[in-house]
Amino acid sequence: MDVDRVPTLHGTATVLRPARPGDAEPLAVILAEPEVARWWPDYGPERVRAEMIDGAPDTVVFVIEVDGEVAGSIQYVEEPSADYRHASIDVFLHPRWHGKGLGTDAVRTLARYLVHDRGHHRLAIDPAVENVKAIRTYERVGFRRVGVMRAYERSADGSWHDGLLMDLLPDDLH
Repeated sequence: MDVDRVPTLHGTATVLRPARPGDAEPLAVILAEPEVARWWPDYGPERVRAEMIDGAPDTVVFVIEVDGEVAGSIQYVEEPSADYRHASIDVFLHPRWHGKGLGTDAVRTLARYLVHDRGHHRLAIDPAVENVKAIRTYERVGFRRVGVMRAYERSADGSWHDGLLMDLLPDDLH
């Protein structure tokens, strides 16, 4: 997607702005934090640049800023088919910002944009079943548990772990 056409979104405590080439290094530093790397393994600066900055044309990546500082990233992918149109979200935040409501604010801000401005009738997110903190964050925004996807994602050690499919409809959004 053309980054010049992606708006900057303002939450209560966070700003979501389109990712730029200079964001690869600070995002890689965050992704190297053990609490983040557990869920996002093996993201060095080159992979961040390739997949998040230059990445797939159908993925829109925002940097989460708190008081002007890069605190993490949130992204979405849209399903363009009219019969299945929805968006999927993914997010990570530096552990220093965990427990302060900033992840909730970022997810809520993006969800509102996707529902109200992009016209999506459903949003999906798929954390690891063991990622209890993330699941609580998504539930605070209004996401509901749909079901467990068995052996869904490969972890850093090569083993497979289950994912939790969660979705949100416009009336669920808080």
